[in-house]
Amino acid sequence: MKSFSALLALSLLFLSNLALAQKLKADIPYAEPGHERQVLDVYTPVESTKKHLPVMFWIHGGGWQAGDKSDVGLKPKVLTERGFIFVSTNYRLLPGVKMDVLIRDVAKALGWVHGNIARFGGDPERIFVGGHSAGAQLAALICTDDLYLKKENVSFNVLEGCVPVDGDTYDIPKIITTAELRQQLYGGQLPTFGHRQKFGNDPKKHANFSAVTHVAKDKNIPPFLILYFSGNPNTSAQAKCLQEALTKSGIPVESFGKEDSNHRQLNNDLGKNDDPATDKFYQFLDRSIGKKR
Repeated sequence: MKSFSALLALSLLFLSNLALAQKLKADIPYAEPGHERQVLDVYTPVESTKKHLPVMFWIHGGGWQAGDKSDVGLKPKVLTERGFIFVSTNYRLLPGVKMDVLIRDVAKALGWVHGNIARFGGDPERIFVGGHSAGAQLAALICTDDLYLKKENVSFNVLEGCVPVDGDTYDIPKIITTAELRQQLYGGQLPTFGHRQKFGNDPKKHANFSAVTHVAKDKNIPPFLILYFSGNPNTSAQAKCLQEALTKSGIPVESFGKEDSNHRQLNNDLGKNDDPATDKFYQFLDRSIGKKR
């Protein structure tokens, strides 16, 4: 009985420490009038009085059709402990809105962060953008195609870095061609609402929604850390494709493929001790903070 009580006490202490690791202000609207999904969460360090803290703006995955800003794993805890403000955003989803509207939601959320994060102790001039899966495509796109952020009066000058995690759509025409070639060679059914349909079923739109299309010199595109699961041929190839485009344009970029993982686990493990992708993540953040491009 004593051992059970001790175990219970330790469990409660652990949960208490986890809960106190950061303060959460949830469901803040970033559009007025707004849709129920046009909200974001702000996590701040506990009892911190510091100002001008760097900000991590995070975009959830879910195939552009599902997912929620609460799917952040350990990232708010570990990053607020490292002196960050962490922001996780929702956005309207397919098929309720078209892809360009969805992307503009994400840009609008980042615009809200730039205009309001100082009230939470964050620095509007030091923002990192990250995302997983579909969120990786969105993160890479708004950090390379300045059209979206310009509409929100946000310059690439405020972006410290971009961290897309296991995305397969940095070059959308290539992923569509790959899927359709596999189907031709090996048979099987293509999804009725696959990448071709999600991105508008128009080759021009497919190219325009691809981050690689917009990579160019002298745009002040921020440094990139591209994380991917090395056992997935699609995300591995897409990571290489994005890295090559950035490298050719002289934009600092590093990629890291994690073995012994999977698409979801790679994201969920970020923040764990002894996780190699987390080490790369922290090194990138530490290296990028305060550097001027």
